[in-house]
Amino acid sequence: MSRDALKTLFHPFASGTVDAPGEGQRILFLGAEAGFALPGDFAAELSAVQGFRPFYRQLQAQRVNVTPEIEGSDYDGALVLCTKHKGENEAHIAEAVARVKAGGLIVVAGGKEDGIQPLRKRIEGFGLNVEHMPKYHGVAFWFTRPADASALTAQLAKPATRVEGRFTTAAGMFSHDRIDAGSELLASRLPTDFSGDAADFGAGWGYLSVELATRSPRIARLDLYEAHYAALEAARANLLENCPKVAQRFFWHDLASEPVKDKYDLVIMNPPFHEGHAAEPSLGQAMIKAASSALRSGGRLMLVANRGLPYEPVLAENFREHGETCRNARFKVLWAKK
Repeated sequence: MSRDALKTLFHPFASGTVDAPGEGQRILFLGAEAGFALPGDFAAELSAVQGFRPFYRQLQAQRVNVTPEIEGSDYDGALVLCTKHKGENEAHIAEAVARVKAGGLIVVAGGKEDGIQPLRKRIEGFGLNVEHMPKYHGVAFWFTRPADASALTAQLAKPATRVEGRFTTAAGMFSHDRIDAGSELLASRLPTDFSGDAADFGAGWGYLSVELATRSPRIARLDLYEAHYAALEAARANLLENCPKVAQRFFWHDLASEPVKDKYDLVIMNPPFHEGHAAEPSLGQAMIKAASSALRSGGRLMLVANRGLPYEPVLAENFREHGETCRNARFKVLWAKK
């Protein structure tokens, strides 16, 4: 998706349909991904924003000026690359409108699977003059930032979500509006007497960490590893709210490619298993190997997975013992001992 959508995003400039921003101008790039080539006359300074650690590192490797969260204001224009999350796309447009000067151009692009056509129609519904063009299996559309953008930002901005009155989340995070059923099953099997050092791999907005710290109040230390910057910041707030006395650390980290330096007695995880629309167990398998490397001798891994995912062979290869704790119609809870 992203490679085609990236080309779609820059096509209005490359084709000469829209004037490329010149030298001395500042352009905000939300949802930025690596692999794009700027048109020759695109001379503006690009400020990319990408909170997903693997994409952030790819942008750094491309020598793009990138930050995990938005900084600054009064930009001359903005680019928005859409994701599959409707709420996140609308929130990005709201941020672009809020941080671009009146009269600045905002260009948005995405593929059909990103809901780009309904998004374009929604923006047109605000009475803006929206132009668009299809290209590379997607659509780019653009509009000028109005002088009074209060109604636009009020309608598109996404307030924080509260889950069960205990957790604060936001659109674009995994299971942002409810507790994931797999995580809930794993939480029901977490120890109540653990007193060592623990890590939550792929911690999301912190549900499993809060459950572990609540069930085992004598835990020595709890470290959270998460690739999504905003989710990690939400986890930080949720741990502070629910478990303020627990020693805790937070790592914005790509477990598939960045080594874990510390050692633990327990690792818990609900690894992501989708790449696009298809099941892709390789990320979970990489996280299991990372957990094996991070555990002390005798340390334990506890994880939840969809029943059909083939994690048992990689557990057998990387641990002294492993087994299944329980399963239901959809999920299984697995354990392994180093």
